[in-house]
Amino acid sequence: MGSNDFLNHLINDTKNHKELSKNAETSNTESLDEVMKELQQLIGLDDVKNMVNEIVAYVEIQQKRRLQGLNASPLVLHMVFKGNPGTGKTTVARILGRIFKAMGLLEKGHMIEIERADLVGEYIGHTALKVREQVKQGLGGILFIDEAYSLARGGEKDFGKEAIDALVKAMEDHKDEFILILAGYQEEMEGFLNINPGLKSRFPIHIDFKDYSIEELVEIAESMVDERQYTISRPAKAKLYNILASKRRSDERYAGNARLVRNLIEKSIRRHAVRLKKQSFCTREDLMILKKEDFMDGENI
Repeated sequence: MGSNDFLNHLINDTKNHKELSKNAETSNTESLDEVMKELQQLIGLDDVKNMVNEIVAYVEIQQKRRLQGLNASPLVLHMVFKGNPGTGKTTVARILGRIFKAMGLLEKGHMIEIERADLVGEYIGHTALKVREQVKQGLGGILFIDEAYSLARGGEKDFGKEAIDALVKAMEDHKDEFILILAGYQEEMEGFLNINPGLKSRFPIHIDFKDYSIEELVEIAESMVDERQYTISRPAKAKLYNILASKRRSDERYAGNARLVRNLIEKSIRRHAVRLKKQSFCTREDLMILKKEDFMDGENI
């Protein structure tokens, strides 16, 4: 192959590679309707879905007003998520990132999940550096801080307050470049925001994540086992309902969430395996059905 032929071959390969990359990028682009449909398919969370619908409608109308030369309110979309663990806060935050990307508000739509240790340094100047690094990773998407009130729990020599100040500065320096979501327990989040009124005013959107009902938790369990190609027998489903109801009575904070259900299902699948191993022969149905004896009362999860 001559030098000219080789050069042309290289140029064509480069063009083809760029075209493939472009096509892949296009194929990965989701429409707003697709992401909103995924949100609506989540079990429960009716109040959350309604709030997200309001936010999307608000953004769309402000965009249309701006195109018509009308006054449009600034799109301040920093949020506070309040609720117990496992009630869908992280899942909804990820979906919101994709929604805002589809609407052209965020360049990437990804989510960076961080906690106190990712922001608070150990010496002077260290905290600001850590915050800048996390914000840099979050640009174009959502920065999600779980248990955000932990930033205000240190003593006089703690750098938590410095982290809060650095976050506020980043919100100004990178306006419209990322969305900050603070998440945590209801009471603790309200107390945290009341301690720092300047911080509270920067988060106009507050979304409350209620605990799932027992019926919704059972529905979540059915969805989880279906993904793993298992099913739950009717007696097993009744027993699971009673286990969840009992745990709700003994521990309200942690008993209304999907994490508990996931742990119960994973334990039942392991017990199912132990039970079947003792059998000399297993049918396809045996391999799929979780029975009443695969769920145990009073287990510590």
